[in-house]
Amino acid sequence: MNKFIYKKSAGVTALSASITDFTYKNHAHKEYAVGVTLRGVQHYNLDGSLQLSYQNGVMLFNPEQAHDGRAHDDTGLDYVILYIDPDLFLEIIEERDVVRFQTPVVYDYSLRQKILNLSHAILSDKDEALCNELLVTLIDNLIQTNISTDYKKDHALIRKAKDILHTNLDNVLKLDEICKELDLSKFQFIRFFKTHTGISPYQYFLNCKIEQAKQLIERNCDIYTAVAACGFVDLTHLNKHFKSIYGTTAFEYMTHLKK
Repeated sequence: MNKFIYKKSAGVTALSASITDFTYKNHAHKEYAVGVTLRGVQHYNLDGSLQLSYQNGVMLFNPEQAHDGRAHDDTGLDYVILYIDPDLFLEIIEERDVVRFQTPVVYDYSLRQKILNLSHAILSDKDEALCNELLVTLIDNLIQTNISTDYKKDHALIRKAKDILHTNLDNVLKLDEICKELDLSKFQFIRFFKTHTGISPYQYFLNCKIEQAKQLIERNCDIYTAVAACGFVDLTHLNKHFKSIYGTTAFEYMTHLKK
């Protein structure tokens, strides 16, 4: 049986998950993500390399870092994860430029405990003031142990391609138009994009649509507005793709946030 519980407070989304046969499709989030494996082994590919997070492992994901995910074996997997908006993260550490986690998985008792403290506070609806304090404590711990400011920015052509994709999220993906603007063939573009991002243009575009729908649901608590604004055929279409990334349908996600 698979179970996903989402809650949000202090600008941070917390997820408590228990999975057996569920598999995340290759995707990326706009946020930083930090999590703890509570039971089992988290199995995922990150930047082309296999990662295994065993019990008590702390998982660290950078914004737009492509990855998939599943339980390593049929015993299943329990974990918690926090999604932190990059602007909020940088505001707390008083940095202007994006910083990056250097190591995907670490085993650090203090860091693990701070992630668990904040995730528990959010998931159990503690006061937002407390969640803010726990968030600052967590990020202070992170920057002391596993952050690098030596960040290589996107290739200029990739940045331009992403900008074009982001401005057309309410439409279908039109590769011919994008490639014409970038002066590349379709096949050159697909290969180039995937080499630099770890994800295909179509999957990146779809992820962005789903992320936009998620933000609209959080803001308006209205899934049908999200369907229309993000160019999905209907709610079933959105739910199908939403679940492949978040483990739950858009409707279920909205329901969790309302509790």
